[in-house]
Amino acid sequence: MEEDMQNKNPKFYLGLVVMLGALWGLSEAALGMYLKRCASNVSGSLMTGVALLFIGASWIISKRILGVALLILIASLIKMFDALLLGYPILHGAIANPIFAFITEGAAFLLVLTILKDRLKRTPTGQALAGGMAALLAANLFPLVRFATGIPACVIPGTAYPLSLYYMHYAVLVSLITLPAGMWIGTKIEEFTAVTTDARLSRKLNAVFSPAIVLGCLVIMVLIRLG
Repeated sequence: MEEDMQNKNPKFYLGLVVMLGALWGLSEAALGMYLKRCASNVSGSLMTGVALLFIGASWIISKRILGVALLILIASLIKMFDALLLGYPILHGAIANPIFAFITEGAAFLLVLTILKDRLKRTPTGQALAGGMAALLAANLFPLVRFATGIPACVIPGTAYPLSLYYMHYAVLVSLITLPAGMWIGTKIEEFTAVTTDARLSRKLNAVFSPAIVLGCLVIMVLIRLG
């Protein structure tokens, strides 16, 4: 995407993106379960904001479409592990449809980046605008899930109106905050690794820390589902 995508020297921190994907998958399970208890209808829209937090951080760290794609892949695999814990098939509304949402959220974010000018993307205001636009686009794309999974999107009771459209203003409002926050987190991680990372630490990150975080997330999910 313009200068960011053409940067010849991006540092692609594979381990960090994998860790972010695992944490996103864990948050989807933990926060999703809590939100469904207290705000079931709006939970999907709120989780869009959470998704853009992790997507924004991974973009800053990787500077590549591949980084966002890897993030979505890891979060999707964590979601499939959750299906195993719940005894659900992959093509279940609580599994396949959220995975489709991950994809639409990532695609919406990348598309919005191509629209905004580079100078605007570097400011908190521009990043907030990107978050709102990405959430709005993702909410409008989500009803297409029925063509991808065969499972229709949830609707307002007694109507055929998708929840993602009815509550999309919540997704937009939350994403105005979470995308800039995610990019700020990604920038701080990038600054830290730029100062401290040498070849050995990089190898440790990919070979030790990243798998440890992923394993920790899986253990926490097991404990959540057994609790």
